[in-house]
Amino acid sequence: MKPKLLLHSCCAPCSIYVLQRLAEKFEVTVYFYDPNIHPRQEYIKRRDEIQKYAKKVGFPFEEGEYNTYHWFKKTTGLEKEKEKGKRCNVCFGIRLGSTAQKAKDEGYDAWASVLSISPHKDHKQISFIGGKLAAIHCINFIDRDWKKRDGFKIANEMSKKEKFYRQDYCGCIYSKERPRKKTTHAI
Repeated sequence: MKPKLLLHSCCAPCSIYVLQRLAEKFEVTVYFYDPNIHPRQEYIKRRDEIQKYAKKVGFPFEEGEYNTYHWFKKTTGLEKEKEKGKRCNVCFGIRLGSTAQKAKDEGYDAWASVLSISPHKDHKQISFIGGKLAAIHCINFIDRDWKKRDGFKIANEMSKKEKFYRQDYCGCIYSKERPRKKTTHAI
């Protein structure tokens, strides 16, 4: 029997490749916990897409509380931070902290996140926060830079085949207000 793993997911395009890779060694449950995503319509689009895909390929799906009040309270004063800055650290801490706590409380063997597949996310930030949370909660964090070895490229190809909805910003209202240059890939 494979060990059980709780996987934090932010969207289907970022999750598809990571799910495939982790399912080789783990019994994976998808955990969508993203109170940073705004507006609510965007949150629903992303949630519904990954939930539909998880059902299609046979992964259990769980959704965390969409508590935007808590997210805004924790990120107050960091509105002008650039992506990969202090606001992202706080945001990662909120989302990964919830994942680690849930994994521990529900008896998972490990937990992970899809966040590092994005070239717009700093794997070192995610790794540091994930490592701290793994120690605090005494549960194994599967730390991978998923964009390496063409992971990001493969995820994009898989996403195109699935015809996934593809967003053009991280999810938080502040990243939406400062859109990136147009790219041909999901984030």
